[in-house]
Amino acid sequence: MKILVTGADGFVGSLLSRRLAEQGHDVTGGLRPDGASDAERARRANLAGLRTESLELLEPASVRAVAGAGWDTVIHLAAVSSVSDAERDPARAWEVNTLGTARLVNELGETRLAGADPLLLLVSSAEVYGAGSAVPRRESDPVDPVSPYAASKLAAEVAGLEVHRRTGLRVIVARTFPHTGPGQDARFVVPAFLERIRFARKIGAPVVKVGSIDPVREFMNVADVARAYEAMIEHGRSGQIYNVSCGQAVSIRELFFMLSDALGHRVIPESDHDLIRPVDIPYLVGDSSKLRHETGWEPRVTLQQTIREMVDAETD
Repeated sequence: MKILVTGADGFVGSLLSRRLAEQGHDVTGGLRPDGASDAERARRANLAGLRTESLELLEPASVRAVAGAGWDTVIHLAAVSSVSDAERDPARAWEVNTLGTARLVNELGETRLAGADPLLLLVSSAEVYGAGSAVPRRESDPVDPVSPYAASKLAAEVAGLEVHRRTGLRVIVARTFPHTGPGQDARFVVPAFLERIRFARKIGAPVVKVGSIDPVREFMNVADVARAYEAMIEHGRSGQIYNVSCGQAVSIRELFFMLSDALGHRVIPESDHDLIRPVDIPYLVGDSSKLRHETGWEPRVTLQQTIREMVDAETD
């Protein structure tokens, strides 16, 4: 297949692009022309050998040129992907996540009306479910976003499925639950904790500053997420929403001590008001029965294995 991966220099996108290329697909990475972070630049280096295209979601001409290049499949990962980044600049989150996605989907819809038949895998977020109740979320549950990030991702889903209904563009939505692994940057909770605990170990500190550690989450391995996206473009049904989740619930407090033990430095978490989100989701764990039943995907890597991978990948 001729596949475009937008955000190919992202945490999941870089791994997924390489995996698809290794399987013999003709893969092109859609990358912002400038403004890459240090982590993105490092991942771009790892994309050596793959074709790339400049893609700026905020520029209609850029999106039109890339969308019309005759793709069999487009995997749309490019986004403001951090809840905290979106809270600092909500307007940009809406511009990139919603307007940028709507622009891309509409251009792909135009190619469908012109006789092409691309598939779009639109990667959303489990954050769209909001607070809800303390049970694993299903795709049929109400959505109730409580952050600019979640709201902008839900609006992107609406845009994608509207174009699907209007033009016949094949669209599949992935609501992905929290995931981690080697190479994730410290804007996210697992690498952030590891970084702080390592520093505490280095200076002999008994305490580490944290935000709220009462919420319950799940943390898939990034490789399992990449495999889920592969399964969805092969076996997913157009017009459907799928949870990508492992269902292994863990409190952030438990996670903190798992990481502390893995690093061999048992420290005390101390709440820091500056690290607490204005509105948090107490419980966010998914039920991926639909994805498993329809595609055969199953998560393979436990949280304990993922933590060990991340600890082994870093040295002081």
